[in-house]
Formats: sequence, structure tokens, C-alpha cells
Amino acid sequence: MQIAMNKEKFKKIVKEAIKEVVEEEKLKNFLDSISSVSKEEMEDINELYGAPTKKREISYIKGINRS
Repeated sequence: MQIAMNKEKFKKIVKEAIKEVVEEEKLKNFLDSISSVSKEEMEDINELYGAPTKKREISYIKGINRS
């Protein structure tokens, strides 16, 4: 079975696949660079700064004025 595909469509598919892999690797590298925190360290942080709130307030920008 042979699949006919033009050159531009093939390039687009390959480019998207490479982009996905690069994004996955960037995320993996970012997560690997974050230090893990022990239970004791997390307790100290919570004592100093308080536990994070469960609900976060979302803010929206109505528009951007460009001068």
C-alpha cells in the first residue's frame, strides 16, 4: 500500500511532530530542574508563609491600549 502525499503536507506533519517532541523535552527538563522538598521543609514553609489558598482569583485584561 502506497500513500500519496505532497511535499508540503509531509513537511508540515514532520514539523508538528518535532515541535511536540521539543515541547515535551522542555517540560521534562523544567520539571527535572525543580528541587524536591522534604515533608519537614514543606512544614517549615507553611509555618512561615501559610498554606496556599485552595481557590485562586482569576483576573482578566479587558484590552490593551497601544500608543
